[in-house]
Amino acid sequence: MTQLSSPPRAEAPNPEEAAGFADFAHRLATAIASVVLGKPQVVRYALTALLAEGHLLVEDVPGVGKTTLARSIAAVVAGQWRRIQFTPDLLPSDVTGVTIFNQGSGGFQFHPGPIFANIVVADEINRASPKTQSALLEVMEERYVTVDGVRHPVPRPFLVVATQNPIEMDGTYRLPEAQLDRFLMKLSVGYPDEAVEVEVLRGAAVGRGPDSLEPLTDTATVAQAISLARRVYIADPLYTYAVRLATATRKHPQVRVGVSPRGVIALTKAACAYALIDGRNYVIPEDVQALIEPVFAHRLLLSPDALLRGTTPADVLRSAVESVPVPTAAAG
Repeated sequence: MTQLSSPPRAEAPNPEEAAGFADFAHRLATAIASVVLGKPQVVRYALTALLAEGHLLVEDVPGVGKTTLARSIAAVVAGQWRRIQFTPDLLPSDVTGVTIFNQGSGGFQFHPGPIFANIVVADEINRASPKTQSALLEVMEERYVTVDGVRHPVPRPFLVVATQNPIEMDGTYRLPEAQLDRFLMKLSVGYPDEAVEVEVLRGAAVGRGPDSLEPLTDTATVAQAISLARRVYIADPLYTYAVRLATATRKHPQVRVGVSPRGVIALTKAACAYALIDGRNYVIPEDVQALIEPVFAHRLLLSPDALLRGTTPADVLRSAVESVPVPTAAAG
């Protein structure tokens, strides 16, 4: 583990702040992991998204705990949270809200939709029509909703935790690339191993679930943690490293569309939160490497030939990591 360009700048969190943040993150992770069993890395990625104030997309088959993960994140934060069940007949106004004429006041009044919350659980987001999915584009990027030409800010911090079923399943719509690009990370929960699944059964028998979790923090503390994560130091060689990794995806012969600059920004933001969860006030190359797949994979469009050959985004990213030299302390 090599720190680049030591020491961090003066505005970076001091070691005591970083250690306190690590303890804070550990308490949140332990609570979530008591419900989302056997998936510590998935929980850490989810907390990274929360503390980087980036949106999270969880894709997997039904019944493996996607919604449990999303609801557990909401449960440990004492703030406003809403759950939206996406269905084919859901309208954009059902998400964002609508302006209604108020006869009493003689004017139009805006009625906010469920998107106006600190944490929004968007369940089975790809079962809604593309028109309804597109209602999230503005608010996920700008934290505003525009209705009838008037912009309405959503509460901060603001996090969308969306779940979706694999696109091969019946009744699903593929999320457009612009929508996918709004998500900081895309995760897969996966099936538990045998011992963990037995423990899941025991927990279900005694009613252990997201509703049993007590809030451990509030939105003001989360906002302070987000501000702290933004101050984590990244040496210039690591910025260059992130850009070169993205460039490697754009030039890869099996990729039709590579990672956008927004994706590179997402990677560096996530790396800051990931490092702080470890109790460090600086980013190391291992942070970037640990996050490249959850941050970059869903932003890649493979060529038809690559799809026919069974190539996956993970294959492309492994190739990119192998082709780009890792910066060293001497490079700082």
